[in-house]
Amino acid sequence: MRVRRYREADGVEAGRLIAETFRAFNLSYASPEEQEKLLGPFRHADSTDAADREAIAALIRAPIVLVAVDEKRIVGILRGSPGRLHSLFVRSSHHRRGIGRRLMTAFEEEVRGTGAGKITLQATLYAVPFYRALGYKRSTGVRSGRCFDGNGFPYQPMKKIL
Repeated sequence: MRVRRYREADGVEAGRLIAETFRAFNLSYASPEEQEKLLGPFRHADSTDAADREAIAALIRAPIVLVAVDEKRIVGILRGSPGRLHSLFVRSSHHRRGIGRRLMTAFEEEVRGTGAGKITLQATLYAVPFYRALGYKRSTGVRSGRCFDGNGFPYQPMKKIL
């Protein structure tokens, strides 16, 4: 398994990974209709429509996008910017193999290189133990907010001083 920069050609596979993982681990509390709203454009991850694919590609774009590749298959994706983790997804079949940790380590190294002194993130409730194991601390209580077209998405603000 190796970590590398995201390429635009990764968009379809990365979009599917995000949709599948987000739905499986973060949206079980929501009705099927609300899940579709919370997924936003990622609900169209299997679409061949050019507009759907571009909408997903636009959402993936960020100053820092890293992917974990195992045997030519994307098994993890991280999106962020200096000082802020936007999202991290690891294929369920590859959980607990150190992939998320390797993506986060590469991200933290890159952020340190920008001079940022901390990283903030909004962890899904499922991911809080993972981030705590990496040294992230809760910065407030659990919040509820919007996610694409859906409301009431629970998240835990966290941060780490680098």
